[in-house]
Amino acid sequence: MALPFFSKDKNPILNRCRDDYATRMRLKYAPYYRVIDAQQGPCITAGGRDMIMLASNDYLGLSFHPRVIEAGRAAMLKWGASPTGARIANGSRAYHIELEERLAAFLGREACHVHSAGYLSCAAAVAAFARKGDVILADKNIHSSLWDGIRLSHAACERFSHNNLADLRDIAASLAPAVPKMLVVEGVYPMEGHIADLPGIIGAAREHHCFTVLDDAHGFGVLGRQGRGTLDHFGLNDDVDVLCCSLSKSLGSTGGFVAASRDLIEYLRTHSKQTIFSAALSPSQAACALAALDLMQTEPWHRERLWAGTRRYRDMLHGLGLDTWGSETPAIPIVLGSKERVYRFWQALLEKGVFTIMAIAPAVPPGRDLIRTAISAMHTDEHLDRIADAMSYAVKKL
Repeated sequence: MALPFFSKDKNPILNRCRDDYATRMRLKYAPYYRVIDAQQGPCITAGGRDMIMLASNDYLGLSFHPRVIEAGRAAMLKWGASPTGARIANGSRAYHIELEERLAAFLGREACHVHSAGYLSCAAAVAAFARKGDVILADKNIHSSLWDGIRLSHAACERFSHNNLADLRDIAASLAPAVPKMLVVEGVYPMEGHIADLPGIIGAAREHHCFTVLDDAHGFGVLGRQGRGTLDHFGLNDDVDVLCCSLSKSLGSTGGFVAASRDLIEYLRTHSKQTIFSAALSPSQAACALAALDLMQTEPWHRERLWAGTRRYRDMLHGLGLDTWGSETPAIPIVLGSKERVYRFWQALLEKGVFTIMAIAPAVPPGRDLIRTAISAMHTDEHLDRIADAMSYAVKKL
């Protein structure tokens, strides 16, 4: 057998990838990329076992609604499987325009642009409008897509403590008044389940003439009138310049959108590389999102069931003495404090047929390692009973 020294490839990047510690640990313990063989609502089959999905962002449970599924099927029969390219080259389709107009009207915005991924929408919402010489004020806990948008913009960035109005005020006050500034925050932080202090944060941003960007992927469909989101929840729709969001949470589809005034959307279409060079949203996913948007407004019981289940689940966790990090939404973490405790808890839940996801440092702050869970309107009382039994078992395994 060749000695390791002589078997090493001379390609340093290839060696770096082969020797990566994080990848070796992921493959050893296999907490992510697990194969799901079948799913019906919140019930899945994985590894030959029936389980309850408790990690999905399908908050309203609309991904399995018959009207949503039929809308996607009909759109594919009419338009084919894909627009096969970017809209700037291949043209927009009528279904893109219809979805954009309906989203804009629902949100009280002049215009909207849909992308084939929520990640693209969030990155574009920042990178299209900020540039070198600007300063971006960003909550430390914003999503990776927003951080990528910040990096691509080449603007300077000042981070403020999560949901901390005082820290934001101090940092903003230290900046030169004439410097163009952008505020980037989320409406609901999905790892923590926190609702942003938007009245205070947006008020402070306006005092310093900030251009404001809000990612409301986890607030849309959950908060506000008929699920209009965090801005509507606080009555602040007119106080944010750009709203970006995902179609893959409450709308049960895939893709994303940016909503704003018409002049800002047209500017985005001119300058955003994420918009210009990415393939357009598929006909089936646009149709699914549009059908789900209709259901949000005509079938309010989905959101009612979501919140009823959320209250019961949160009370269940608190009754077991578990730390939910002050979550106020259906995204509810179980903070356990170390990766070892998280791994044992996660494994115990798997043993009892409950599918969750681990989040450990550096994805979360040190000492805040957690199990990330989320409630769906599709979780029944029977599902919650089974989840309660699994949680009680997992607590005993700590």
